Parts: sequence; C-alpha cells; structure tokens
Amino acid sequence: MSASTPGQDQGQEKGQDKPADRRAQQAAAWVEDMLLIRDHKDREAFARLFAHFAPRVKGFLMKSGTEGQLAEDCAQDVMVTVWRKAHLYDPARATVATWVFTIARNRRIDVARRDRRPEPEDLGWGPEPDATQEDSVALQQETEQLGAALKALPAKQRDLIERAYFGDLSHKEIAEATGLPLGTIKSRIRLALDKLRHAMG
Repeated sequence: MSASTPGQDQGQEKGQDKPADRRAQQAAAWVEDMLLIRDHKDREAFARLFAHFAPRVKGFLMKSGTEGQLAEDCAQDVMVTVWRKAHLYDPARATVATWVFTIARNRRIDVARRDRRPEPEDLGWGPEPDATQEDSVALQQETEQLGAALKALPAKQRDLIERAYFGDLSHKEIAEATGLPLGTIKSRIRLALDKLRHAMG
C-alpha cells in the first residue's frame, strides 16, 4: 500500500477548497448586491441578482411540480418581491440564496393553495405591496427555519443541495466536479429535499 506524499495531500486539499472558495466569494458578492438594493435601490445590483436567481427559482418551482410558464411568471414575481421587500433582508440572519428561496417556497405554496388545492397547514404568503410587521416576522422566521434545516442536513447532502439550487451547477456538472455517479447525486438530493420538506412542515 503506497502512502500519499505531503505534496499530494496539499494538492488534493487545494483542489477540494476551490469550489468552496468560489461559492463563498459568490455568496459575499450576492450580499454586497443585496445591500446595495436594500440601502440604495441599486438597479444594476438587482439586475445581477435577477440574472442569477430568476432562472434558478424557475427551475426550483418546476422541480416542485409547477408548469413551465407559471413557474417563469412566479420566478419573476419572486424577484419583484426581492426588490420590493429588500429592506427586510438581514445578512446576519440568512444568506441571500436562503432568503430568495424562502420567498420562492412561500410563493409556490401560495400558488398551490390558490390554483390547485387548499393546504390547511399553510400560513400563507400574500402578494401585498406594502410590508407589514407581520410580513417581516413571518419572512424572518421562515428564513431562519430554512437555514436551520439546511444546516441540519448531512454534509454530503447539504453540499449537493447548495450546488444544485444555490450554485451554478447542473446534476451533470456536479458529477464532473465531485466524481460522484449521477444516480448517487440524484438520490442524495431527493433525500435532502424530503428532509427539508419535513423540517419546513
């Protein structure tokens, strides 16, 4: 059995750190853009967030069973909500991705309740133009709940969820980056989503 050299170990560690470093840098850039939107109504910062998150929110909604055109309309509505309620965002409580996807999740529940079937346990998320104190508390609680549910996932599942939903990678790209079989990736993501659904009630 051959032992790896220190140089090889360092190379492997560096290779493993790169995706995490990129995600951390991207997350920091999103926070910076979100604060520009929150504090200065910066349209260029919003355009950057829209370009990144709108297609991912649409994909999230479609994976949740929403039809394509409706998912696109909802994604745009979610991003309008991000702009309109930016003053509720607190970087100390949640990442931008967690905050955006919390809004998306609530929008999906709202659409399901309105257009398909009632969901008695749903606390609701209305499209009110003006944020109330109740809005702020509800969104803050949902965001913290999702953040806690993500942290509670096994590290391997959480990493794949972050790559698939918060990052730039498709399942195929995740497979290429991690060396995992597609079946393993899909299985872990499915298990993670089931755990998140249970945690979010």
